[in-house]
Amino acid sequence: MGAQIAPAELTLATISNETALADLRDHWDDLVRSRPRPSPFLLHAWLLEWWRHYGDGCELAVHVAFRDGRLVAALPFYLRTTHGFRVLSFVGGDTALADLLVAEGEPLEVAQALAERAASSGQDFADLAGLPASSRLVGALNGSGLTLIERSEAPVLDLTPGWDEIYRTRLTSKRRNHHQRRRRQLANLGRMEVAVARTAPELDEALEEAFELHDLRWNGRPDGSGFASPVGRKFHHAAAEALAATGVPRIVSLKIDGRAVAFHYYFALEGRMYVHRIAFDPAYGRFSPGLVNTLDAIEHAASEGLTRVEFLGGAERYKIELADHFEPLYEGFGLAGSVRGKAAIAARVGGIRMRKQLKRSATLRRFYFEGLAPARRVLRRGA
Repeated sequence: MGAQIAPAELTLATISNETALADLRDHWDDLVRSRPRPSPFLLHAWLLEWWRHYGDGCELAVHVAFRDGRLVAALPFYLRTTHGFRVLSFVGGDTALADLLVAEGEPLEVAQALAERAASSGQDFADLAGLPASSRLVGALNGSGLTLIERSEAPVLDLTPGWDEIYRTRLTSKRRNHHQRRRRQLANLGRMEVAVARTAPELDEALEEAFELHDLRWNGRPDGSGFASPVGRKFHHAAAEALAATGVPRIVSLKIDGRAVAFHYYFALEGRMYVHRIAFDPAYGRFSPGLVNTLDAIEHAASEGLTRVEFLGGAERYKIELADHFEPLYEGFGLAGSVRGKAAIAARVGGIRMRKQLKRSATLRRFYFEGLAPARRVLRRGA
């Protein structure tokens, strides 16, 4: 009988400083790319730059597992103090598709061990935004410890039939004619072009145009994204430069006489298009430059071989018209580490549920549920 080979040793650790986090880059992205629904917002460069720009006053608590010195699992958490509470959240903030990362072939026990370790991070409670329905973290916790609330409908579009076929069959001739009319109107204003930024220098220039458009679009109105804030500008420049080498970021801009009037910032990862930020100059609003630019961005994504669009946000009309189904994202509250934490969880969950109920006013119900009900029913059946 042949000699049996002992299983490789598993080692757990907690990364608590930027240098140690930077040292994980070699195998980190392999874990991200192996996910069934990989998130560009979990890529190592994105997380590292986010921490460098937003981590002041917080504590890094990235829980990792190594097998024979190779990274096989990771849970990118950090601790922040809010209103006197120590809150455990994902590095990256309100990160879409945030989750526990585990290498293919690793047993469930690895994820469970990391989840248990993370649950004792010294928090009062955890506030985990962007969890997918099939979250490995939720599975490793065996359904306990977290209360999930749907926060984003996240429509999804399958591009495999080809953009021309999708555009022809999903949209009515009236809608297509409307788009063509808008294109003609924009072209009548000057020389119209679509520019795609992919390299670091191109992205750097396109981001400056994007910040300007974002400020114009949100001027005088609340915007919680922080995209064009002073820190947000520095972060996005650094993150785009770091990610450019991986070929992930794209900014598609619609320009009139060389000036950008709309932009669509997305990421291309593992055959998927992930929508990140969009905006347009409201001075051109009557010509729908944002919609025209979004259609151009999706067409470009399809032309380079991407086969799926992750809209990630809410269910705006153009998304409903195009999407096949919803794959919602959730916010998880739980992992209470104190009595105060338990009370805070109950208050936050109750508050969110109350706000969701208030949104179901008669006016919104007529527009959101009755006006869009046929499309929503079709999408729900396909989910």
